Amino acid sequence: MSKKKSIEVAAVELEIKAKRGRPVDPSSARQQRLALLAERREAGELKRGRPTDPNSKRQQKLQLRSVSTGKRGRPVNPNSARQQKLAKAVA
Repeated sequence: MSKKKSIEVAAVELEIKAKRGRPVDPSSARQQRLALLAERREAGELKRGRPTDPNSKRQQKLQLRSVSTGKRGRPVNPNSARQQKLAKAVA
């Protein structure tokens, strides 16, 4: 036979008095750069990664493939085990 204990928990209110960590200097070069990046990100002007060269052989091949098939990316093998499994799950 086990003994059960009842525990009552009262609501606890926490009050945050001071901000922890090193204070932020908004006039520092880093904070100005971060603010500029945030503005550009919201405006949709922030470009990330290496830009593509539309005249490269690979980009021309991908463009030709997307135009001819209407699809992008790697072609799907309908006879693969995974595709067979997915087809059964949908049907």
